[in-house]
Amino acid sequence: MSAAVLRLGGVHAGYRTSDGERPVLSGVDLEVRAGETVALLGANGSGKTTLLGVMAGTIPATRGTVELLGVPIGERSRAEIARSVAVLPQSLELPVGFRVAEVVAMGRTPHGTGRFGWNDEDGGAVADALRDADAEDLADRPVTELSGGERQRVLVALALAQEPSLLLLDEPTSHLDVAHAAALLVALTRLQRARGVTVIAVLHDLVLAATWAPRVAVLDAGRIMADGPPASALGPDVVRQAYGVTMDAAVTESGHRVLVPRLPSAAADPPHGSSRRA
Repeated sequence: MSAAVLRLGGVHAGYRTSDGERPVLSGVDLEVRAGETVALLGANGSGKTTLLGVMAGTIPATRGTVELLGVPIGERSRAEIARSVAVLPQSLELPVGFRVAEVVAMGRTPHGTGRFGWNDEDGGAVADALRDADAEDLADRPVTELSGGERQRVLVALALAQEPSLLLLDEPTSHLDVAHAAALLVALTRLQRARGVTVIAVLHDLVLAATWAPRVAVLDAGRIMADGPPASALGPDVVRQAYGVTMDAAVTESGHRVLVPRLPSAAADPPHGSSRRA
């Protein structure tokens, strides 16, 4: 069995406000092993982004333990963490005035391998990142000329240039159409297999999560309420509790079991002869 890249035990975390402390996470237990792909799900305000911050070491746990590669994360320097963990936040503005390859090269900053800040190893890492993110054709493009889907590919390449053990993504498919969202998730799967990187991604689309990730973890009120393969961890009862929405289970032509919301109008007057096969 592969070693744990990340281990959280009884983690509490929150934020300071003018009125005092605002707790967000309240006893999170989670272990993610090398090479795993995990979709992190939950309603707005359930603590997903805060949990990613704890995993990245940017938000300290107020209680509990957080271990990165077997070492308490508080004992690692920011430079050490940056060499092991790459984060794609919900919104990240690409610096204007640069070409894509130059932006991706910024991902090499935590390594500082060359005497003058750059060497052949850095160049190879950037080339590999562009290839694995399917962004080689964008290398010479000014960042201001990128479409939404191209921008997401560049952000993935920027993260890969860090050569991380753990890749954290906060809603990477937001603002993407179905085709671009699917292409991005396929690219993440490809690079995970090629590099063995551990991937944890916050997603809102339950269908994408269930069909893409071998493992899902569902947050509710600051705790992990379900964790495992989508078929067992993402059931109608779990979704009803986490999101407050009644769901129906459907099976796709490819055999995937997915959940679809039961809208009030459909529940009151279902179409005659309707099928449960999506």
